[in-house]
Amino acid sequence: MPGITITVSTILGLFGLVIAFFFMKQVMAVPLDMGLNAKDSKRLKFIHGAIAEGAMAFLKQEYKFLAIFMLVFAAIIALLIDDAHTPDIREGIYTAIAFLFGGVISIAAGYIGMKVAVQGNARTTVSAKNDIGSAFNVAINSGAVMGFALVGLATLGLVIIYVVMSALMSDLGPDNNHILMEVIAGFGLGGSTIALFARVGGGIFTKAADVGADLVGKIEKGIPEDDPRNPAVIADNVGDNVGDVAGMGADLFGSCAESTCAAMVISAVVFAADPNALLYPILISAVGIPISLITKLMVTVKTEDDVAPALMKLLIISSGLMAFVMYFFTTALIPEAFELNGEQYSNMGVYYCFLVGLTAGLTVGLLTGYYTSEKFAPVQELAKSCETGVATNIIYGLALGYKSTVLPYLAIAVSIFVSWELAGMYGIAIASLGMLGTLVLTLTIDAYGPVADNAGGIAQMVGLEKEVRRRTDILDSAGNTTAAIGKGFAIGAAILTSLALLAAFITIAGTLRGEAITLNLLEPLVFTSLFVGAVLPFLFSAMTMKSVGKAAFAMIEEVRHQFKTIPGIMDGTGEPDYARCVEISTQAALKEMIAPGILIMASPLVVGYLFGVEAVAGMLAGSLITGGVLAIASSNSGGAWDNAKKYIEAGNLGGKGSDVHTAAVVGDTVGDPMKDTSGPSLNILIKLSAILSLVFAPFFVQYGGILVG
Repeated sequence: MPGITITVSTILGLFGLVIAFFFMKQVMAVPLDMGLNAKDSKRLKFIHGAIAEGAMAFLKQEYKFLAIFMLVFAAIIALLIDDAHTPDIREGIYTAIAFLFGGVISIAAGYIGMKVAVQGNARTTVSAKNDIGSAFNVAINSGAVMGFALVGLATLGLVIIYVVMSALMSDLGPDNNHILMEVIAGFGLGGSTIALFARVGGGIFTKAADVGADLVGKIEKGIPEDDPRNPAVIADNVGDNVGDVAGMGADLFGSCAESTCAAMVISAVVFAADPNALLYPILISAVGIPISLITKLMVTVKTEDDVAPALMKLLIISSGLMAFVMYFFTTALIPEAFELNGEQYSNMGVYYCFLVGLTAGLTVGLLTGYYTSEKFAPVQELAKSCETGVATNIIYGLALGYKSTVLPYLAIAVSIFVSWELAGMYGIAIASLGMLGTLVLTLTIDAYGPVADNAGGIAQMVGLEKEVRRRTDILDSAGNTTAAIGKGFAIGAAILTSLALLAAFITIAGTLRGEAITLNLLEPLVFTSLFVGAVLPFLFSAMTMKSVGKAAFAMIEEVRHQFKTIPGIMDGTGEPDYARCVEISTQAALKEMIAPGILIMASPLVVGYLFGVEAVAGMLAGSLITGGVLAIASSNSGGAWDNAKKYIEAGNLGGKGSDVHTAAVVGDTVGDPMKDTSGPSLNILIKLSAILSLVFAPFFVQYGGILVG
């Protein structure tokens, strides 16, 4: 049984949960009615309750659907997965158990993050009546609950599944450790499956509400964003939580679990007799927990000018501390020299792989910030294009997104090349974990964004003084930039994670087959499957964007209907039916997430069964290359359109109410499903396809390729 790796990972995982509980208590200690008169207090509690109730109602409906799906798919795993080399080991059943456990942990992490986020939003609003520092602390502490809880649960979950499966499969012996790691990969598949529906469903929910609220409220009725007269305003605020808190959390939980599983599958081939080196990947995420706490304690906000730099400091300082600390763990746990696929590598090479991944993640994030922040030339140029109308705004926005893919992809390409040279396939897996090394704080900042956004919306709906809204807007503005950085980071992590999973799939399939698998691009089957994989992200993106369009159509019709039929909405004497709009978004999200989910889950299984391992590998490579580019382009175009609109609303180029502003609002509406639904959801496509293929590798090796012999 492993010693230091299991012990340290367990302690740090528990420590993460303790820290999450501590920050949760700090958030909840702020009274909801602090500093408010009776009228404002009553209004705030009503709005806060509506947002919290709507968010939890959506999660409850979504989790009911997921529970049924997970049980059915677990049964499929149990039936289809077997290992002819070890017929006495019920690999399928054990993998199904790991799959369900990974799903439960992912659900728990998303639920905790969501619960605290919807409690933190109104408390950020009332804290903004005091000063900007108090409001920032509530918002960032709300996000920290998600960050520490999710990484703590992921670490503990991986440790528990390893210990339990090691005990259940104790007869395997070190030479068959790869089978144990295949089973544990089911944990990553469970987490990623939840991420699929959380990301897609949450994205459809939030953008249906956002598009409906903007097109009718801003353009047709000329009322401000977050105006309480808009019937879709509560649904819009609910959507911020279900899409950007629960969805993003499940997405990055999946990346963490999948990268760790991929690295451990390859570790089983290299370090079968060295348990501490075998479980080194789990330790990487665990070490990020105390590093993140130290970093958070080092960063404070006292003035308005401190907010944006504070968020950037969290990422940069934590990256530096991780680079320093992981040197000692890597040299202590990884053998000084080891062999993989006939090549010799060193522990320093592994450390440099971690460093390269960490640096690439930070680089991709900063580049995303450059292309999507209103402080820099690309977004300012995009805003100026609105002076000549909607058409030029759309043209410039698409061009910005396409151009923004070049430097991030080059940074990722460099990290792939260097990592492969330094430690082969194992180096790719470690680089992906390096990119996730600051996951606690990345999640903290991501969850901070919707909390601050909701806080501003609540201030507007309650009718609090302009100074409160101004302070929450400062928090929200900084959160918008870092949220865009977070999306870029998540996409970069997904690309490296998917490549690591592809490497693990090829490694394990070769081990099961008894011979190394080499992909030859001149083979017709491989080349053809590349083409099939290349179109999958475009089909998936089209399906999710059309789903948003359908849901938004229903929302627009409802909002127009309420403005026509409910007396007194525009003069503030009538009360809109907020619950009906929440219901529309919920129903649309649950219905429309099914078809994209089936596309992702079925594609590898059908291709593997019909054409075999090489075809699956080619398909994964094709979808990885095009999916990453499309994800970055979509996310950055949408983020740039959003911030171009905010740049104009700040008083530039004519300001609110001008024709320039109308063009910007339309561009932002077009970009909404790109940045919050189709773009981020492509992360799930490329990761889930790969982890699914890894888990079903025994099935493909034994029964796949029925059409090609």
